[in-house]
Amino acid sequence: MRDENAERSAEGENARPRAVTEVDRQPPAFYAWQFPFAKFIAWLLMALLGCFTVRGKKNIPQQGGLLILSNHRSDCDPVAVQVACPRPIRFMAKSELWEMKGVRSVLIWLKCFPVKRGEPDRAAIKYAVALLQAGEAVCVFPEGQLSEDGQLQELKPGIALIVRMANVPVICVGLRNTERVVPYGSTIPRPAFRRVRAVWGEPRTFEHKADTEEILGWVTDQLKALTSAARKPELGAQNSDSLD
Repeated sequence: MRDENAERSAEGENARPRAVTEVDRQPPAFYAWQFPFAKFIAWLLMALLGCFTVRGKKNIPQQGGLLILSNHRSDCDPVAVQVACPRPIRFMAKSELWEMKGVRSVLIWLKCFPVKRGEPDRAAIKYAVALLQAGEAVCVFPEGQLSEDGQLQELKPGIALIVRMANVPVICVGLRNTERVVPYGSTIPRPAFRRVRAVWGEPRTFEHKADTEEILGWVTDQLKALTSAARKPELGAQNSDSLD
């Protein structure tokens, strides 16, 4: 999202997050029945298409701001992450999606927020921080784009800025085989013919003085380990509960 110097300068006065009162919250009806119903439909689709399983769900903090970081293999990854998480999630999504009429309506309903790719987007970063400090769960895909071959790409340094400014727990989730449900370059779901998995790591809170290398190094190690655990479930057993 930006280089190290730009990140540090953004932590000053010009990068203060929006006030909590500016955070756009969901109405009560969303939590009462809309979200549970939509999540059930999403879970049913993931279960039918990919025999979806989740590990480590007990690691997820149930309250307070939470930054969720996931690898990015498929356009169905946001669905997989939300199905794997008991909490409603606010997703940071590429701004191009708001140009697609049908997708735009869903994004607005879920109160996702856009990020401009290829340039430092201070507005998106500040709003993510505001949501986190208001107690919301926010998901960001730190690679910044889909992986064509499924391998973890270099992480965008702007994620470290969000971590430092928000000062909330950070948790990683590793996804496996989601690209078999919606392959790269396609928008049409199909049967995966393999088990699709999501494996949650352990949450961690960083100090404000933590540098970018420390944060990105931890996230990279987490995502590599969790995607390996998603491929070989026994590797993640010590940090995960049984299949949820």
